[in-house]
Amino acid sequence: MPLKRASRGRTKGGKGYSGVVQCTNCGQTVPKDKAKKVTSRLNLVEHTLAKELRAQGAYIASPTVLKWYCISCAIHFKILKIRSADNRRKRGKLR
Repeated sequence: MPLKRASRGRTKGGKGYSGVVQCTNCGQTVPKDKAKKVTSRLNLVEHTLAKELRAQGAYIASPTVLKWYCISCAIHFKILKIRSADNRRKRGKLR
């Protein structure tokens, strides 16, 4: 039976077991090399107030938030796009 994807949807290579993470949205357990990692910065202060504070020389911390998504949630939140069969076969940059 032919494969839909050469990598079987993972970036594991030949390294064996890669561990699991939980999807931030639905809680599904997903292999770490298959899940989509999204990093974003959390603004603790409103933009206009932060601008004024920076003008006065204050340092405003903005912590980084790490989120893991399963494939179905990543497609739902438009982090990933559905690709045609030809584009799934191509390696390298997405177009």
